[in-house]
Amino acid sequence: MYDVLYARQSIEKKDSISVESQLEYCRYETHGEACIEYTDKGFSGKDTNRPGFEKMMNDIRTGKIKRVIVYKLDRISRSILDFANMMEIFQKYHVEFVSSTEKFDTSTPIGRAMLNICIVFAQLERETIQKRVTDAYYARCKRGFYMGGRVPYGYCLRNTVIDNVRTSMYEEVPEESEQLKLIYSMYADTGNSLGDIVRYLNEHQIKNLRGANWNTARISEMLRNPVYVEADIDVYQFFQSQGANIYNPASDFTGYNACYLYKGTASTTRKQCDLSDKEIVLAPHKGFIPSKTWLACRIRCLNNRQSTKTCKPKNSWLVGKVKCGNCGYALTIRKAKTKWGRYFVCSQSGKHGNCKGAGCTIYADVLEEYMLGAIKERLLEFQKLSCVTDTGEAQKNMTKKIRLTQIEEEINELLSKVSGASNVLIKYIDEKVSVLDTERKALQEEIITANVTDTAGRLKQITNHVNTWETLSFEDRQAVVDTLIKVIQIADGNIEITWNI
Repeated sequence: MYDVLYARQSIEKKDSISVESQLEYCRYETHGEACIEYTDKGFSGKDTNRPGFEKMMNDIRTGKIKRVIVYKLDRISRSILDFANMMEIFQKYHVEFVSSTEKFDTSTPIGRAMLNICIVFAQLERETIQKRVTDAYYARCKRGFYMGGRVPYGYCLRNTVIDNVRTSMYEEVPEESEQLKLIYSMYADTGNSLGDIVRYLNEHQIKNLRGANWNTARISEMLRNPVYVEADIDVYQFFQSQGANIYNPASDFTGYNACYLYKGTASTTRKQCDLSDKEIVLAPHKGFIPSKTWLACRIRCLNNRQSTKTCKPKNSWLVGKVKCGNCGYALTIRKAKTKWGRYFVCSQSGKHGNCKGAGCTIYADVLEEYMLGAIKERLLEFQKLSCVTDTGEAQKNMTKKIRLTQIEEEINELLSKVSGASNVLIKYIDEKVSVLDTERKALQEEIITANVTDTAGRLKQITNHVNTWETLSFEDRQAVVDTLIKVIQIADGNIEITWNI
């Protein structure tokens, strides 16, 4: 039976002890007797998935080893559970354990107790380091630093300096960005599917300049990525409505910078369509896809996830737009063997959810009929409005939207302070909210009027679609709703519609 020397080093750093130095310390404990050496370079101690360690444990089970010697306890394990399992095997095969620098004697109760205490602190150290690295990563993310990874199609890397720190940023590659502009413009047209785009690119011999093949999964990933968008206030409001955590204030969304999307420290979902608790940060580089085109594609991607095209009869062209007014989550379609057939129910209600529902029975056919009437009335309102053109109207309208978003955030912040406030403070809050609400209503009217010029052509086309509603396809009906409506909230019999126009 032999003594065994085990050494591990995760990464080579100036302040870390090398595998060779660890083994030299361990050899002193053998007093010149023959020994076997096992090493793992480039492996973390957070688990036991290490080739050298696994080979050593296999040799222990064959009865070849009488003692395991390490330089320090955390070289063999930083996990309490893994260490306990390892020691159980050691005891089963009568193997002694020695830490050359910490002088543990596992043959005594006090030695085993001290060993367990040390492994607790070893795990604490590992978790503290892990938390510190994670915090540092997200701190750098929020400052717009390049964090590595694959460079998105359409960009290359160039060196830059942000806050006196050398880093990298994306720079547009014209040949690739032109292809992306084509893909976005095609998908913004609801008549084209992802498959249609792939076929068009292949038929016209438009090659991926990085040598990969075009496929629907790759194109779908590009269409969801905010790294391409000219992020303005509409993009800010979209991410805000989806529950994302936005690091930059609304005033920074001027339509120049693109965005980075991070998973975030609080996010637990891996679904690409779910943006709740994701982190949105303005990137230092310029986007090249207009916000309207990007949003049209992004919203269409969301709707594709939320509806099942292979089972259209049980779905509704309102799916993805209807939310519960009590909890804010989506209302989904359920099918029942009744004369109504389809119902909208809160996705968070029932035995697995915390919401009690929208407070009333929502028949899908009734809601669809009501919304079709509401859409017709909305379009009639716009037909009566006059249009005024102005070369700087778009920029003015964007400024108004930014201010409108700031007002809504100020009102929400004031209302959050009402609970437990004194009468004097409540009176001040009420007066302040009243002033802000007056400004908000005035801005909303100005924005609606300004939008008439921008959307006149589309509204005329939409009006024609609405007049021939019964002949429209399921996808075309969804496209009309996407253009006109931002969200429909239902609670206790009340329907609140937030329009895009």
